[in-house]
This record gives sequence, structure tokens and C-alpha cells, in this order.
Amino acid sequence: MAGIAASIWSSIRSYLDWFYFPKISWTDVLDIIIIAYLIYHILLWLKTSRAWTLLRGIGIIVLFLGLAALLRLNTILWISKNLINVFLLAIIILFQPELRNALDELGRKNILRNIINNTTTKDPDRNLSDRTVFELVKTVTELSKTKTGALIVLEHETPLGEYINTGILIDAEVTEQLLVNIFEKNTPLHDGAVIVRNNRIIAATCYLPLTERTDVNKELGTRHRAGLGISEATDSMTIIVSEETGGISIAHRGVLYRDLGETQIREKLADIQDKPDDKPVRAKRAKKGGHKA
Repeated sequence: MAGIAASIWSSIRSYLDWFYFPKISWTDVLDIIIIAYLIYHILLWLKTSRAWTLLRGIGIIVLFLGLAALLRLNTILWISKNLINVFLLAIIILFQPELRNALDELGRKNILRNIINNTTTKDPDRNLSDRTVFELVKTVTELSKTKTGALIVLEHETPLGEYINTGILIDAEVTEQLLVNIFEKNTPLHDGAVIVRNNRIIAATCYLPLTERTDVNKELGTRHRAGLGISEATDSMTIIVSEETGGISIAHRGVLYRDLGETQIREKLADIQDKPDDKPVRAKRAKKGGHKA
């Protein structure tokens, strides 16, 4: 009887030897969680960007090459093998805007902002002052009445040096009189955008990148597309006054808020003032969202 039991146990052990049970430590679990998190966010980024369309095109090419390998089409396989380096370089070029936006968004995350910070203490002058907000609201309201087109970019934490260099340096206080004169039609500085930094007008006639989105309302002109473009590339906020309708819009983080009144403009500007006592109020407002362009 004992011999039979030993034989059965030996058979069971030989069967179990086919299975491999790895030893899992807490570092392995952490490794899996990090990789799963990265894969999820990469797929989410691909799904919500133009990269998803490009990936489908690449998928068709990969399927074609797989079919060529299956049918042993040696000429096609030889050509693809020798062009693989060019193909990888082409992918980087095609995905350049998406990769830049993804890295820019990663740099805006709070977890990295606390670690990688270019200054130990934030300059209080970088926040929009109440006086600057008052002058901006008064300016765009006046420009709206006369249907004078305007584009005012408010720098936040992402430096706008590359866009400032495309314009004419001014370095003056933010006042209604100056801004109205800048955007007055047929004046040397009316074309392009004004950039505000540290509560001062730094430059005028600046060129901004236009949004590449295809879902933008066809009624929107170049000013609105430029406002959306800079809001997608940086964390700045842009005030836009339509020359056709006189409507006031604000572009922030890729969202365009249209046909705003004075109160709504002040609320949006408060979002980048970074006042500690206003944070709960701004968080409540943010839940309301905005209108997609």
C-alpha cells in the first residue's frame, strides 16, 4: 500500500514539475504596477491624439510586411529590412508634435513640479495682480464694443520666450490706454499677439502657433486658432476679441470658452492668479468645464 502511495505521489510531483511557480516579491509587484500605469497612459494618449490615426496607418504597413513574410516575398522583405532605420526616423518626425505635447504635459504634473523646479520660491509678481485683471477686463470690454480684434497672451509657468522673440519688445505696465492703442486698426503694432509677463506687457506683434485640430469650428478665424494653439503648447491663458462679432473668448489648456461676459472673464483670469484662498472656489468652477472649439 505504501508503495502505491509513493508511486502516486511520484507521478504527481513529476506532473507538477512541468509548472513553474516564480517567487514574487514586492519589487516585482511594484514593477508590474508601474509598467501597467505607463502602458495605460500611453494608450490613453494615443487614443485621444492624432497619433491614433497615424498608428492605424503604421498597423496596415506592419500587416502588409507580415503578409510579405508569410508569402516569402523576398524583394519586399529586403527593401523593408534596409529601410528600417529611415522608417524609425520617419515615425519620430511624424509624431513630433504629439511627443512634444506629451512631454510638456508630463512636465506640468504636480509630482514633477515639486521635484524639478527652476526656482526655490515663486516670485509673487508672476501672479496676475487685481489691478492687471481690472485693466484687462476693461480693455477687452472696450475693444468688444468697437469690434476691434485683439489677442492677449498671459504667461503662467511655461516660459514664452520663443514667442516673445518673434515680436517687438515693449516692457510697459498693463493699462487700458496702451492696449487699446496697440490693437487700434492700421497701427504698426495691431497685428499679432500681445504677451503679458509679471504684470507687464513684454512684447507685441508676436506670432503664435495655430492649432492643428480638425474639429475646430469653421467659423473661427486665425486669432481663435492661434489662441487655441498657444494654449495647447503651454499653460498660458489667451484672451481673444473677435473682429467680426466683438465676442470675447478665452483659450486655456486646449479649451475655448466663447462669448464671455465681464464676470466670466474675471473668473477665468482668477484661475491663473494662484491665490491660496481662491483654490477651493476655482476647483468648483473648473468642474463646470468649457466649450470645445
